[in-house]
Amino acid sequence: MKVYLAGPDVFMPKPEARGEELKALCTKHGLEGLFPLDDKLTGFEHGSVAMADAIRTANMELIKSCDAILANMTPFRGPSMDVGTAYEMGVGAALGKLVVGYTMQGDSYVEKVKRLHTVTRDKDGYLRDEAGMSVEEFGIGKGEEPLVDNLMIACGVHKLCKSEEEGVKAIADVLLSKT
Repeated sequence: MKVYLAGPDVFMPKPEARGEELKALCTKHGLEGLFPLDDKLTGFEHGSVAMADAIRTANMELIKSCDAILANMTPFRGPSMDVGTAYEMGVGAALGKLVVGYTMQGDSYVEKVKRLHTVTRDKDGYLRDEAGMSVEEFGIGKGEEPLVDNLMIACGVHKLCKSEEEGVKAIADVLLSKT
C-alpha cells in the first residue's frame, strides 16, 4: 500500500532527508511512502515554468499511484497550511484516496489568524479581520474541537493527527485492515 507524503517539507533545507524520515515511518507500519522529490526531473532550467509544470505532472502521477495521502497541515507562511498540499489533498480526495492530515500546531484557525491580523467581533455577530472579511470559527464555543484550518481542509480529512507517526499509523490501520 502506497502513501503520498504531501507537505511543505519539500521546502526544508534538506528535503531529501526529511523524505527519507517520512518513508521510514511508512515502512515501519507496513506501507510504502512516496515523497514528491522521488522523481528526479532532468532537462529543465532551474526555476523555469517548464520545470514547475513537470513537477506538478510528476506529483499528480504519484498521487494517482497511491492508496492514501498523508498531509502535513502545519501552518506554512501564514495561518493556514501550504496551498500546494491543500491542492494535493483535494486531488487525492477527488480520486477516492484516503486522506489523513497531521499538524504540529493544533491551535484553532481563529487563534492562528489572530496572531497575524486584527480580529474583532462585528455587529453582525461575525469575527472579522481588518479588511472586513469574516474569520471562520467553527467549533468555538460549541463544546466541540475547534477546526484548525479552513473548513474545506479540516473537514476533508479522514482523521487529523498530532504527529506524522500517528498519521501513518491511522493510514495503516485503515488500509491494512482491508487486506
